[in-house]
Amino acid sequence: MADQLQLYSYWRSSAAFRVRIGLNLKGLVYETVPVHLLRDGGEQHADDYRELNPQELVPVLKHGERVLRQSVAILEYLDETWPTPPLLPVSGRDRQRVRALAQAVACDIHPLNNLRVLQYFDRTWNVPQPERDEWVRHWIVEGFSAIEATLNDHPATGVFCEGDIPGLADCCLIPQVYNARRFAVDMRQFPTIARIERACLALPAFDAARPEMQPDAPPAN
Repeated sequence: MADQLQLYSYWRSSAAFRVRIGLNLKGLVYETVPVHLLRDGGEQHADDYRELNPQELVPVLKHGERVLRQSVAILEYLDETWPTPPLLPVSGRDRQRVRALAQAVACDIHPLNNLRVLQYFDRTWNVPQPERDEWVRHWIVEGFSAIEATLNDHPATGVFCEGDIPGLADCCLIPQVYNARRFAVDMRQFPTIARIERACLALPAFDAARPEMQPDAPPAN
């Protein structure tokens, strides 16, 4: 099919997790193409994948012949191509707030604790695992403290980050909460974020996007 959607993804990538949520919220059918970020030094570094994405990162979304990169840009493409249900609110002021929340995750928290940063610490500076884990926790807590303050008692915050319809900010926030729990961040200090996480994961679109539900996820012990 000319408009077939293919998502190049790794089960535990939070950036790919964002796009899976967006695709599911839109009710779009897509094929998952696994890219294992650890096997054989990382399949994202292979020549054929580098041609697809010179950044050597996941996700990539192929829509027919179009190759789409960068998770937040992909989510906005989905919203512009399939406007219903919307990922962004109508007014410019509300859209700015949602984008700011999304970017607080995608631009400020995630780049400091993604795989290539942690691998650099290990391979170049021999930083031990406990110190690397503490680095991750520190920047998640820093970022979540700001997001919690932004969400808490704000009139625009509803069941979800913006009102009572899940959107772009939730697509970015929930995968980062997954990472926080993975690195043993105490989420009790972020009650609004934790409440929004519960509301999101109660929805099939979020539940089906969870890492452990992906076809390339390792078998449960």
